[in-house]
Amino acid sequence: DGQMLPASVSEGVRLAFTDATKAKLKGSPRRFVRHGECGTEFSDRLPHIGSCADDIAVVRSMHTDEFNHHPAQLMMNSGVGRLGRPSVGSWVTYGLGSETQNLPGYVVLSAGTGASGGTSNWSSGFLPSTYRGVVFRGQGDPVLNLRSPEGVTKAEQQASLEAITQLNAKRLQRTGDSEIANRIASYELAFRMQSAAPDLLDLSGETRATLDSYGLDRKEPENNRFRGYTGNAHAMMSRNCLLARRMVERGVRFVNLYHASWDHHDGLDKDLEYNCSVIDQPIGALLKDLKQRGLLDDTLVVCTGEFGRTPIADTHEGNGQKPGRDHHRYAFSLWMAGGGVKPGQVVGRTDDIGWAPVEDGVHINDFHATLLHLFGLDHLKLSKRFGGFDLRLTNVGGNVVQKLLQT
Repeated sequence: DGQMLPASVSEGVRLAFTDATKAKLKGSPRRFVRHGECGTEFSDRLPHIGSCADDIAVVRSMHTDEFNHHPAQLMMNSGVGRLGRPSVGSWVTYGLGSETQNLPGYVVLSAGTGASGGTSNWSSGFLPSTYRGVVFRGQGDPVLNLRSPEGVTKAEQQASLEAITQLNAKRLQRTGDSEIANRIASYELAFRMQSAAPDLLDLSGETRATLDSYGLDRKEPENNRFRGYTGNAHAMMSRNCLLARRMVERGVRFVNLYHASWDHHDGLDKDLEYNCSVIDQPIGALLKDLKQRGLLDDTLVVCTGEFGRTPIADTHEGNGQKPGRDHHRYAFSLWMAGGGVKPGQVVGRTDDIGWAPVEDGVHINDFHATLLHLFGLDHLKLSKRFGGFDLRLTNVGGNVVQKLLQT
């Protein structure tokens, strides 16, 4: 702690804000506690997730090509740090279809300030638009325009929908535009969701013990609003994790849960205390709930950010705050549970300062290849011809990480 980064490491390194040749190493003030029979270490800020250690596989050697938020989020979600490519959820629903006819196959939920990359993170890219992630809002109607307009009966709305479908079908027959077929499917799904969505969102059938385990009644800490966010991220994240379980039970194929922002360039320990308190209890509860209901073996849970944070202090100290950490693409961690993942292990290792992998490095393409494999999909064969090329999630790279798989 406090030593300069070795010149052999800092030379030629490009970071978002920090000059790596001048910055000093910053040790962690947190305790890392061994959990479970496996003994995997988790920060003392994450006791609930840590209590699930025996069901979790941690990857310590992730690395990515991008060091700024939007490109890195795109790479984590679509395999490429550029706009226009399908997201992981779109590829999975494209490859496997949906198990429900009355809810979207791919749903997005968000708490906190939301992902800075916005809708591009769940885009269907060049795949049909029916595979795009559908955002469920945290307040009011989950999806706008699902309710029948005031004064319009359900029968009248259905008649209107049938008329629109007939017009769209004629247009489709005339033009052959596949997006018209997608539009027809979207209208029909929206109509069916009018009955399915209220049941999904009605939590009255959940026991008090379940609601308490997720922390749905948690209050937002006073005087601890994160970077201007004034909502209750704690309660929203709890609700979203519970809704994710209910969606899985109802056949939703892929659910994205977002919480932001973890961009700790300054005030690191204070902001980590807040953000960890938002996610720790509900994510731990989700894992235990899925396991108790016999759903974890068939449900893959992944927890990750778009990149890591530097082991050196960020010299960009805003507002006189104590220093934080800069963006770090060379090494970071994620964890996976359920869905065929070999639990209770740590895969990969970095050098002593956490700068870069020295054992079992896992690139984003490798992670995506592994994820698709766990869904029963071959990343080399799942492709779509676009612009004269057969494009896939893993581009021209990607190897399945065999150590993560149950034998």
